[in-house]
Amino acid sequence: MTSVDIALLGATGFTGGLTADYLGTHLPPGASWAIAGRNQAKLETIADRIETLGGVRPEIISADTGNADSMSALAKSTRVLATTVGPYVQLGEPAVKAAAEAGIAYVDLTGEPEFVDQMWLKYHAVAQETGARLVHACGFDSIPYDLGVLYTVEQMPEGVPLDVKGYIRAGGTASGGTYHSAVGAFSRIRHAAKAAAERKKREPRPQGRTVRGGGSLGRGAGGKGWAMPLPTIDPQVVLRSARSLDRYGPEFTYSHFAQFKQLPMLAATLAGGAVVLAGAQLKPTRELLLKARSQGDGPDEQKRATSWFKLRVIAEGGGRTVTTEVSGGDPGYTETAKMLSESALCLAFDDLPAVSGQTTTAVAMGRPLIDRLQAAGITFRTL
Repeated sequence: MTSVDIALLGATGFTGGLTADYLGTHLPPGASWAIAGRNQAKLETIADRIETLGGVRPEIISADTGNADSMSALAKSTRVLATTVGPYVQLGEPAVKAAAEAGIAYVDLTGEPEFVDQMWLKYHAVAQETGARLVHACGFDSIPYDLGVLYTVEQMPEGVPLDVKGYIRAGGTASGGTYHSAVGAFSRIRHAAKAAAERKKREPRPQGRTVRGGGSLGRGAGGKGWAMPLPTIDPQVVLRSARSLDRYGPEFTYSHFAQFKQLPMLAATLAGGAVVLAGAQLKPTRELLLKARSQGDGPDEQKRATSWFKLRVIAEGGGRTVTTEVSGGDPGYTETAKMLSESALCLAFDDLPAVSGQTTTAVAMGRPLIDRLQAAGITFRTL
């Protein structure tokens, strides 16, 4: 089988299709890539579309997540494997396993903490042995936060305790895949807690440094609006980067919030989340929730063009306060496809630290990926 620089699994889905279009039109000269999956006819249609867009036509590789041999062959045929196939806790493991064993780079769009913890428990050690780089959460979960905090920390004094807070605001539609993953995650809270506890027991902590999360309900950034702590995967990723990088200081605290202009909006969000959480616990209501959104559906280009996100990061330490902002367009689809694509391109073509195992975007790619995203239209700026 011909070896390519990047292979994309899941191109027939909505976000996967956007990722394929972006990759095909942003490859450097002389680079090669492939799209992989079970449906040859659909993949040919996607390849035709990319060629029509003026992009590099991808090779097509037959791959089935239910067939270990085909996944192994896929991983051995590429230097970077990107996948949009989720929910990841149900469908994602074969790609991680294949990448870890093949010793290649891997990126995905998961926002599922249980999946990431399970993959660390099963494949981190394997990847360290083979030299594989397993980088999860390379979309809106969790690149703006992970790289936004890194960008901010780099402007702070070195060797001092740092207190960092992130406040996210967004306007747009969450992807169908994200919605299904969220419902699935709500239904597996006990499984997730068990995986997290086992990882905490086995994963080493930094020596001589303290890294912890924080945050409570209160006012938003600059005393404006209201802020609600978000117990998503994003602060977990930030804290993992902080544990790996001494630049985050001897004592590092990160608090992660959703910001709302008005208190009723916050209350409505809490109430809606509670309804989904409760409904996800029972199979009949969970099935009804899942039927409300299709995994492969997404908003049209006009709707995506009006969507946006803004992350405000405020860091204090060593007598200095730095405020930064990471902002961009449609978070759930357009920017997520861009972030995943640029992550794959970064791993394939940039000069990066020699890390292996399950890692984060800040640790594996850091400043080179920030530079790529800025060049691609996502703003990182100091206020």
